[in-house]
Amino acid sequence: MMAVIVTSLIPLTFKSSTTILDWIDYITVGIFIVDYVLRLFTADKKLNKGAISYILYPLTPMAILDLLCILPSFSILASGFRILKVVRLLRTLRVLRSFKALRYSKSIDIIINVIKKQGSALITVFGLAFGYVLISALIMFNVEPEIFDTFFDAIYWATISLTSIGYGDITPMTSIGRLITILSAFIGVAIIALPSGIITAGIMSEIQKEQGHDINK
Repeated sequence: MMAVIVTSLIPLTFKSSTTILDWIDYITVGIFIVDYVLRLFTADKKLNKGAISYILYPLTPMAILDLLCILPSFSILASGFRILKVVRLLRTLRVLRSFKALRYSKSIDIIINVIKKQGSALITVFGLAFGYVLISALIMFNVEPEIFDTFFDAIYWATISLTSIGYGDITPMTSIGRLITILSAFIGVAIIALPSGIITAGIMSEIQKEQGHDINK
């Protein structure tokens, strides 16, 4: 399935369609359809809710994702520029096929488990970052009124400074503004490092559990 998913993305790397690319799309979509139908028929084994499992399964996130990977390949062309734009939009939805790989990746499962377990800590860190962005933006908006036309510009600058990217399209001109920028950069490094440390520690813990489970087997 991983090979099929990767192969299904090949037509998206070309602007125009050819017979070979069309056949690649037909074959991979056919495999996706078979996979979807088989998962639907065996929904009770996964959900363990009896006959209602066959009704609930199409509403699960992964089933919806599977369906979104299939539907863009079924489009009835009609005349009119607007219809062609809709078809092009549906074609871009095929990129969702790459997310089907989440179903078959143990590494992704580990990361998802870490995010679930460390959710409260991550929310706290992101809340801290969001609060700092608002405060620093408000300060700079009043310190450098000639630089920031709107408060949104200040929020944009604060976000870029917090992540230490610094595009340079908005630059403070006063000494106070530059001092605040320096402080924002230092604080940004600390705040950005927090979720990285939390996720890394969680991943190491999950890997150790997996290794311990394999040894016990």
